[in-house]
Amino acid sequence: MSGLGHPNMSQGEGFFPSDNLPLFNHNNRMELQQYPRRSKPSLSPTLGELLKRVEDAQGDTSMDSTPVHHHQALELGYACSSMPPSSPFVLSFNNLTYSVKVGQNLPIPVCGKEDLSHGSSETASMKVLLNDISGEAREGEIMAVLGASGSGKSTLIDALADRIAKESLKGSVTLNGEVLESRLLKVISAYVMQDDLLFPMLTVEETLMFSADFRLPRSLSRSKKKARVQALIDQLGLRNAANTVIGDEGHRGVSGGERRRVSIGTDIVHDPILLFLDEPTSGLDSTSAFMVVKVLQRIARSGSIVIMSVHQPSYRILTVLDSLIFLSHGQTVYGGSPGGLPEFFGQFGHPIPENENRTEFALDLIRELEEAPDGTKTLVEFNKSWQTMKNPKNRTCNVSKLSLKDAISASISRGKLVSGAPNNSNLTSSVPTFANPLWAEMMVISKRSLLNAKRMPELFGIRLGAVLVTGIILATVFYHLDNSPRGAQERLGFFAFAMSTTYYTCAESIPAFLQERYIFMRETAYNAYRRSSYVLAHSLISIPSLIVLSIAFAATTFWAVGLDGGFSGFCFYFFAILSAFWAGSSFVTFLSGVVSHVMLGFTIVVAILAYFLLFSGFFISRDRVPSYWIWFHYISLVKYPYEAALQNEFHDPTKCFVRGVQMFDTTPLAAVPLSLKLKMLKSISSTLGMNITGNTCVVTGTDILRQQGITQISKWNCLWVTIAWGFFFRILFYFALLLGSKNKRR
Repeated sequence: MSGLGHPNMSQGEGFFPSDNLPLFNHNNRMELQQYPRRSKPSLSPTLGELLKRVEDAQGDTSMDSTPVHHHQALELGYACSSMPPSSPFVLSFNNLTYSVKVGQNLPIPVCGKEDLSHGSSETASMKVLLNDISGEAREGEIMAVLGASGSGKSTLIDALADRIAKESLKGSVTLNGEVLESRLLKVISAYVMQDDLLFPMLTVEETLMFSADFRLPRSLSRSKKKARVQALIDQLGLRNAANTVIGDEGHRGVSGGERRRVSIGTDIVHDPILLFLDEPTSGLDSTSAFMVVKVLQRIARSGSIVIMSVHQPSYRILTVLDSLIFLSHGQTVYGGSPGGLPEFFGQFGHPIPENENRTEFALDLIRELEEAPDGTKTLVEFNKSWQTMKNPKNRTCNVSKLSLKDAISASISRGKLVSGAPNNSNLTSSVPTFANPLWAEMMVISKRSLLNAKRMPELFGIRLGAVLVTGIILATVFYHLDNSPRGAQERLGFFAFAMSTTYYTCAESIPAFLQERYIFMRETAYNAYRRSSYVLAHSLISIPSLIVLSIAFAATTFWAVGLDGGFSGFCFYFFAILSAFWAGSSFVTFLSGVVSHVMLGFTIVVAILAYFLLFSGFFISRDRVPSYWIWFHYISLVKYPYEAALQNEFHDPTKCFVRGVQMFDTTPLAAVPLSLKLKMLKSISSTLGMNITGNTCVVTGTDILRQQGITQISKWNCLWVTIAWGFFFRILFYFALLLGSKNKRR
């Protein structure tokens, strides 16, 4: 299998899907029949080929076709002398150099792994991660980047995948001789991270189907998307695990090798031209790792360029790779085919023993040289002279004569990039930035989130239970409050605690986005969907759960506490609770987009909510707040629903809360006999010139609102302000995602 795709490969006829697939009919002929076939057609179909014959596809039709069994494999190879006119793609990188400052900042997590751009020196200095690296990767081949930890493997992959800011990276990366625009590269490529970032409660088939819904255009029918996914499942070797959930620490799911293949599948469902992978075999046993690389070989043979980093490949994996780049401290110490390793190290004076793994020997030798005084300088210089001697003409045989525009057009016409649109004169607009409109993306995101939440009902159940327990406790503690002065004071305490509780309950949703954070970054980095679609979808699907929580809390406390207003009062109380939940949920969501650690997020949320409660007006009224803190009073999220609930409760100017003799209840004179209280009332009446009896209303609901300083905003305006805060934080969440998920090194 090591010779697959090389210029000396054999040629023959191809195999093509039969009428068993709904995408094909007997009168359609695949364009790929003109390609030479290998003598052992045992691999999977060309990616996207099953979608080649849709109603609006391009291409010729004929009466003849060659049927095979369902999901029959197809393998393509190119001879140097008979290169098909629509091929190949050649990715060239020249003199790539990348340096960073070290010793100035703490290590920053980047997509689940620590950025190598920071060191331990006390003073800031420059560290070279890539040092004048050049090479080529060709369509149909797998290029592997090897080296010890810290050699620059992941950095080189990031540089080729446009994950390093252009102002920081020196050198050039071209496809068919033309510099790739960042927007176009995102559309025609895919990047598979080292970590398997998947929703744990979705099955393999569902995971790939949702990826197809994102990546494949809406114009493609549901049945054809399913056929695409089924073909991909076969190609990835996941047929037996198709209906198994991905799983996590608490749920048993697929194996590690299957998870890795699913991760690859989610990024190649749209059949990209360029595929970058950061250590796809990391953490896998030798058999699983070999199966993953075999899958990558099939993807490459289908007309893609595959570039991956590998820590230490086995002998079997080495036979599948087409070209290698060995790195040491950011420098190239070998570049060429695996078969050239013995001759290279033999001429260097360190021949590889006959029965030893070539890559293991090379890595061990490089590690020994790194510990020497001169390091790998001699090996780097020898590699340069070796490359000059072996490739004097830089191997121009396979360099494509097609422009990038024509190559992409030809690739789309034969089934690649199934999200592609009809070509026009503008290259960057020949393939749309996003495969689907915003509303379609929102539907898919919402459906996936609801399905994942449905299979983990304990998450919402715990939150609902917390709300119900809190409501029951409040209902029993403040059961049937009377209209006495003490009862009025207790109502103020109830509302302050009830409204702040809604916000603290929302803090439980902090891990929700943090669990999806890196999945979101992976999917949006290469334009699976818009960030705005994600924000809008998650805002909409959060509303039903907030309504349920609000009804549960309002129904548990309103009548038990004895709040005023009847049914209309209950409805407004419910909307006040709902608006508080909405604002709190939006605030917590925004913080989860800014803070990347769960415990840090909880600490910040609890602290800020405590400040909001302090300045809400319950502990100290507005007119008593120091002038330099008054701004905090107006940005307090607790203030507005708290004031709305108070106005709903004390809105009736005819309802009395303090009568004549009750004036003394909250003073030391409360223990004085009633007769003496009446005498004091008469004395007060004569002094004030008004008649105050034991039943005279002294304090009404309006007076309580005035005492609390609630005179500026009506209850409905308080409600609208609270809702507006919710929208404001959702907008901030969008900008946090927009600015904080660029996923590029600086």
